[in-house]
Amino acid sequence: MIFFTLVIGCSRKKDRFINRNWHMVNTKYNVLYNGNLVFDLGLVEIERANDDNYWGILPIERLNISNKIKEQEDEKNSNFYKAEQKAVKAVQTHGMNIRGKEKNTQIDDAYILLGKARYFNGKFISALEAFNYILYKYPESSNINLAKIWRAKVNVRLNNHTIALKNLTKLSLNTNLSKNEKWLVYSTLAQIQINLKNLSSAHFWLEKATNKSINKSLDGRLNFIKGQLYSLQQKKDSANIFFQKVIDLKRKVPRIYRVNAYLEQIRNVKSSIDGLSIEEFINVFQNDRENRPFLDRIFHFSADYYQSKKQDSLAMVYYKKSLNTKSKDKYLNALNFHNIADYYYNNSNYLKAESYYDSTLINYEKSNKAYRLVKKRYDNLQDIIYYENITKVNDSILSLSAMSDEDQKAYFEQHILNMKTKRENLSVAAGKKISSKITKSSSPAQGGFYFYQTSSIAYGKQEFIRIWGDRDLEDNWRFSRTASALTTLNDANKQLIEVVDMKNLTADFYISRIPRDSLKLDSIKQQRDFAYFKLGQLYKNKFEDYERSIKNLKKFLESGSQRRLILPAKYNLFKSYNLTGREDLAEDLKRDILVNYPESLYSKAILNPSNVLIGDGKSPKERYKLNYQLFLNGNYIKAIEGCEIDILQFEGDDIVPKLEFLKANAIAKLYGFKEYKSNLERIMLNYPSSEEGLQAKYIIENTLKLIESKDFVEDKLDSNFKTIFTFESNDFEGINEMKSDLSKLIDSEEVFKLSLSEDIYDLNTTFVVVHGLKSIDGAIGFVKLLQPTEIKIDPARYFAISSANYKTLQIHKNLEKYLKIIKN
Repeated sequence: MIFFTLVIGCSRKKDRFINRNWHMVNTKYNVLYNGNLVFDLGLVEIERANDDNYWGILPIERLNISNKIKEQEDEKNSNFYKAEQKAVKAVQTHGMNIRGKEKNTQIDDAYILLGKARYFNGKFISALEAFNYILYKYPESSNINLAKIWRAKVNVRLNNHTIALKNLTKLSLNTNLSKNEKWLVYSTLAQIQINLKNLSSAHFWLEKATNKSINKSLDGRLNFIKGQLYSLQQKKDSANIFFQKVIDLKRKVPRIYRVNAYLEQIRNVKSSIDGLSIEEFINVFQNDRENRPFLDRIFHFSADYYQSKKQDSLAMVYYKKSLNTKSKDKYLNALNFHNIADYYYNNSNYLKAESYYDSTLINYEKSNKAYRLVKKRYDNLQDIIYYENITKVNDSILSLSAMSDEDQKAYFEQHILNMKTKRENLSVAAGKKISSKITKSSSPAQGGFYFYQTSSIAYGKQEFIRIWGDRDLEDNWRFSRTASALTTLNDANKQLIEVVDMKNLTADFYISRIPRDSLKLDSIKQQRDFAYFKLGQLYKNKFEDYERSIKNLKKFLESGSQRRLILPAKYNLFKSYNLTGREDLAEDLKRDILVNYPESLYSKAILNPSNVLIGDGKSPKERYKLNYQLFLNGNYIKAIEGCEIDILQFEGDDIVPKLEFLKANAIAKLYGFKEYKSNLERIMLNYPSSEEGLQAKYIIENTLKLIESKDFVEDKLDSNFKTIFTFESNDFEGINEMKSDLSKLIDSEEVFKLSLSEDIYDLNTTFVVVHGLKSIDGAIGFVKLLQPTEIKIDPARYFAISSANYKTLQIHKNLEKYLKIIKN
């Protein structure tokens, strides 16, 4: 009864000794005690779960969360959320705010816990409110300095570095700070200076923070960060001193700090570590059992070391070892793939380089600058891969088709024998591996049943494929078609295939798939030769691999199957010979081009490259804009000529497909459907992976089908008509007079809404067109309106036409056909 009366009497609204102490004790030893316990558990969780990014400067505080404002309670079961709730409960159930003054001396501690819990949960705005509340409501609190420090830490997270720096610099002069408060002030100031790239100031505050460090683990982290900063400043000796301090702490710091300190020393040191040569140390380091969780980084840094020593083959071994660890560090994987790809690229193994660049792009973040550089190189390689595959496949087909029947049979019988031997060897090797693993296994649970053995499952799958082939997962699988892998060059050319079901595999099966038709073989040959030409261009212009360029261009010229490309091939070969210092061979080709193609642009470029190629000094994009403006102005001849010059001048640049596409559109305006389609097909073949190549393919397969008909439609099917006046293109005076007179007439005409235009038909003919007439008779009769005027009209130089037929006439350039139709 006495206890009950005591509890009832402890109201939060009464300022009595027993009330104050009752709520203070309950706050401190119940609610806040439990809140601090779960908060500490949260810190331990961060320590265990946080994966530091050692590719950049480590943050002083191990809190790997985004600085984005996060106010949603999306982690309600986290320890920090529980700590936050405990702090809120302390305020709500034990706060004694009487006449504007808090009587419970533990409430400011509750707000500190509230702010810290929100901070570590990433809710920075809410955390700022909690710390500000202490500063404004409890100015005499013993936690006032702590609140100022944590408010500054929140501002750092919100990128308000200037405010935080000002407040903490002032606070650092306070001589009444506790050791823990000094550590927080100094470490936060160091982090601000690191964020602001003020490395000298960062060193100063890091040193002060180290002197006030509260445990050896923090000592190790701070010394590691000092080493990173000195490495960033290229002060390797100073960096190694601090990395050595981390190493000297031995087991007093997490092993990951020591491992990465050693790795940084491998990067910085030229001679020895721990009395061992770098090579000896690498071997000892990677064989240490305790370092197994870090082998991905150890192998990578070892590879970097060997690469710096020009031992590229050994470096590649270690990069691949790093990849084989299946690291979760995507950036590390990206670097490994990138370095391997660059190695193959620099050694002109473009097929392998392309596959490794592909993997590099998967692992790099798209926002990374390296991603964009790799993407450009990868895109360039797509054309190389495409054409290299064509040459290999088509060369094989042509070689096989040239063999006698006996040679073909002998070749495929040997091929089948090799396949069977290889498959059997793989099965035997897999069986031995399984037997070895089963023998070594000591677990009764794993030894009893087949499906308990992962390796046994793998062997079972191997045997199934060996016997039955790679069958689909479906009913009646035993009676499904023989599984096979068919490689197609295109829809017209079916290539040789590899079948999985070895029992039914015969030489005749392959022989029956070799093309026999001469037209098909000729098509395969032309595709191969065109691929040689493109490879010659690509290797010269995009990769500066002149030897491969020469090799492919020579193969193309030896074949001579595509006469239209012989001149550009010779010109490119001439340039490659010049660039490799083979003046005699270059001179022979120069003489050939000048004698046999004297009027060509290539001859002009050889004789006077300064006039033809240098141009006005504008960039490729600027030149494209100029040509495009010519096109918009209807100056199609100059647009075509400008594009041709710039295509030759900027050969190999990404602007070339765009110039080709612009040129094709200008050609369409002058020469019509047939020439337009021909140019689109050339763009599609020459630049298959470019945006313009894909667009050309789409137009050919879709748009051109809608306009390929040359037939004119009946006039009654249309409701818009035109009157056309024809002129020779060089009759500028006649065209301008007609336009002037027609403009006056149209302006005075109030019944019809007519308009006027000057349209180019072809090189020699220009139309002056009156638009807006509503019938064919009205279009013909429009000329009668001109008879009372002084305008001279030649009856043979005008005609009427519907809008639909005018479109067909302009697309197919079949004016003569239309004039014959209307005369009849």
